[in-house]
Amino acid sequence: MAKYSPEASEKVEEVMHEMKAGKLKTGSGKKVTSRKQAVAIGLAEAREAGAKAPAPSKGKR
Repeated sequence: MAKYSPEASEKVEEVMHEMKAGKLKTGSGKKVTSRKQAVAIGLAEAREAGAKAPAPSKGKR
């Protein structure tokens, strides 16, 4: 199991709140409705900010 930093967890929490409020958008501007997609966006933003989070999986991109 991967270890996430507290900063990464906070970022994912923020993104989930945005999704539930209907304010989270994809890169193309569409509304995010999938929990998995919201978590992936949160982890990507955390990685960009320098938080400890594992690299994205090679499976589905």
